[in-house]
Amino acid sequence: MKTMLAGRLRLDTRTFAVEEVPVPIPGAGEVLVEVRAAGVCLSDVHLIDGSLSPEFPVESVAEAGAVTLGHEVAGVIHAVGPEVAGEWAPGTRVVLQAGQACGGCGGCLRRSSCRQPLTRGVDYDGGWAQYAVAREDTLVAIPDGLPFDQAAIIPDAVSTPYAAIVETGAVRPAQAVGIWGAGGLGAHGIRLARMVGAAPVIAVDPLPTARERALAFGADLALDPTADGFAEALAEATAGQGIEVAFDFAGVPAARAQAVAALGADGILVLAGLTPESIVVGDSTGFSYRGNQVRGHYGSGPEHVEQLIGLTSAGRIDLAPSITAHIPLAEAADAVARLEKKIGDPIRFVLIPSTTRR
Repeated sequence: MKTMLAGRLRLDTRTFAVEEVPVPIPGAGEVLVEVRAAGVCLSDVHLIDGSLSPEFPVESVAEAGAVTLGHEVAGVIHAVGPEVAGEWAPGTRVVLQAGQACGGCGGCLRRSSCRQPLTRGVDYDGGWAQYAVAREDTLVAIPDGLPFDQAAIIPDAVSTPYAAIVETGAVRPAQAVGIWGAGGLGAHGIRLARMVGAAPVIAVDPLPTARERALAFGADLALDPTADGFAEALAEATAGQGIEVAFDFAGVPAARAQAVAALGADGILVLAGLTPESIVVGDSTGFSYRGNQVRGHYGSGPEHVEQLIGLTSAGRIDLAPSITAHIPLAEAADAVARLEKKIGDPIRFVLIPSTTRR
């Protein structure tokens, strides 16, 4: 039996290790992808620390009590299973959608807008491995000119803020936008908000290096949320009108409270950073009087990934600066620790599997 390395999380003990496991065999309508790059996301950290759990684990994950992490995956089709469409042939370069439809059981909490109720690397095995199985309807072809590492991060690090900005926040040109958190999601949010014409784009982050990066990525202003005069600087930047659309990409209660207070009339706060903590609206009367809103946001749809591949290929977005470092799959635990502790102020670490099988 052929084996491979895979980054596995045991769900009962929340212990993570890179292990040797059998190479999966694609079934009907599935392909086997040789993974070339896989992103490391803060959601992976949260899965390991227990603050996130699989909502709808598939049978194989439930039986094994473990899941292969990794929802940002790009590679090359290695083999195809039965009944796969002819367009998906061995050698085709692909990126994998971060999730797939569950088959319409009706039990999903998101059934009213069912896009991706099952998440790769959460509810079913993901791509922190040398090979990954993917359903053909989750494949998106990528052009030869798009590097695997950049393609891999599109299905979450880029598509989540993109969907938050263009759909949930519905940002329009000339709107004042605030981005709380300039890390893996927020750094891309800054670039995307600028791309759709927001002005000014104001980044808020306590780390000096993150604020420097925010300016390099296109923010008009980068503010320290703990600094004296923060509110005055924000008011000056928005001509006293406040933020029209604020995005919490940090998942930090203090950031959310500050963003709510910064909203202008009819201003909207979009919650894109994940946290189990409560959101508190301090002045609920003022919040209602101003017509403010809080909107939840999670992930993205298949169309967003396809659009972003087109935008990246057309040169509208350069994702090369987003790759902080390439790390061997065997050192995935170290990548998780570095991200959790923000060592090197990362945007995205990318795991590079070796396809040499034992």
